[in-house]
Amino acid sequence: MPQKKSCVAMLLAGGQGSRLGILTRHVAKPAVPFGGKYRIIDFPLSNCANSGIDTIGVLTQYKPMELNSYIGSGAPWDLDISNGGVFVLPPYSKGEEGEWYKGTANAIYQNVAFIQQFNPDYVLILSGDHIYKCDYADMLAHHIQQDAALTVAVRQVPWEEASRFGLMNTDDKGNIIEFEEKPKNPKSNNASMGVYVFTWDKLRHYLEQDEGNPESAKDFGKNIIPAMLAQGERLSAYRFEGYWKDVGTIESLWDANMDLLSNPPPIDLHDRVWRIYARNVGEPPHFASPKGSIRDSLVTEGCEIIGEVTHSVLSGGVHVAQDARVIDSVIMPYAVIGKGAVIRRAIIAEHAVIGENAVIGGETGGITVVGSGTRVVPGLKLAAGQQLGE
Repeated sequence: MPQKKSCVAMLLAGGQGSRLGILTRHVAKPAVPFGGKYRIIDFPLSNCANSGIDTIGVLTQYKPMELNSYIGSGAPWDLDISNGGVFVLPPYSKGEEGEWYKGTANAIYQNVAFIQQFNPDYVLILSGDHIYKCDYADMLAHHIQQDAALTVAVRQVPWEEASRFGLMNTDDKGNIIEFEEKPKNPKSNNASMGVYVFTWDKLRHYLEQDEGNPESAKDFGKNIIPAMLAQGERLSAYRFEGYWKDVGTIESLWDANMDLLSNPPPIDLHDRVWRIYARNVGEPPHFASPKGSIRDSLVTEGCEIIGEVTHSVLSGGVHVAQDARVIDSVIMPYAVIGKGAVIRRAIIAEHAVIGENAVIGGETGGITVVGSGTRVVPGLKLAAGQQLGE
């Protein structure tokens, strides 16, 4: 029998990420590269490791192969332990066929047996598409102090943006009294971060109750939280003050990368106290030719810069050829920018090859995207906001 754990984390990492367009055509959203050295999933996994939570179930579904390979044994996050660790959990198989996760709540329901083997007192539910640093141990302590059935991490957003979020309306003691999903006329600006601490016996009860309701969407926000409020459970809001970014869209992913170029950046990826761990391939130092230039940019090991890079984020192994220009862009691992090409306000995915003198993106308009492994023919012009992928 596994050792009892006070808290088990469940990381929802199975979403298709359709709002990321061609970036998630071949990989799950949490496996998308970010910030030069990282993948999106590195942030919740590192938060767990830093918070002392050493038992994590990662619920995969869509295009899981690269994500499974990346997580491996969990060693980069110090999660390769004999009593706990990180576990990849695909949809549960019944008989000869598997059953897709129907929603966030159903995904957890299908893994009740996994959680129960550790007999936890509390369960932490996380999303796999957020960039932030959070001490979950502090949130857990808040949950215990409030004697809550559920604690929801919230952060205040500008009032003009509040209608884009699920909002937790609270009383003067921080108890959640109402949940509103993207209301037209918001009563508060306490946006849910999609980070939950449940008391385990309460979570199990409401998951089982929800599973028996054929009308339910099997979703925490739409079904579980309203049901708990309706039945008088104590729900508490945990106020989070730090940087947090939902990178579920092309624009927000680009924005979050550009945030790293601020001085100082709003999230410190070099923090030695609260490290963000990643599975990195050893690369030689980056090379910058005397013919090239790098300004206001983040350039990772293994890059070769012979052209010009300005206000951009480059992952490992990227090659920028002579006379090429990369401006306000995100270049993912091992992409090649051909001679004379111009990349502006764009995201170039892994192993893409941009042909000579191609022009990708524009000074204004939406973010242009070239998908993983795509070969752009020489001289092609791809306008602002367009996507090209194989």
